[in-house]
Amino acid sequence: MRPRKRRKICGCACCKSFKPQGIPANKLEKVFLASDELEALRLADVTGMGQIESASEMHISQSTFQRVLSSARKKMATALVEGKMIHLDQKD
Repeated sequence: MRPRKRRKICGCACCKSFKPQGIPANKLEKVFLASDELEALRLADVTGMGQIESASEMHISQSTFQRVLSSARKKMATALVEGKMIHLDQKD
């Protein structure tokens, strides 16, 4: 297995988690969003950058960027639709 290439992360989350209102955190299932997934969402959806430019910004290939972005979007959609807590994993 190839070693994972180090990814450039410029954005920083202002908090560690998001959860549905009115439900205690200990009763919620968690969805973990890695820092590279959050960065991919920021670049593609917040700044509106294209995939090639975003991938270059993160120092990864376009196909890797697409996989990271798809994973992030699926996790976010799952959390919103199923009422899960989104935990931002800042350890990467």
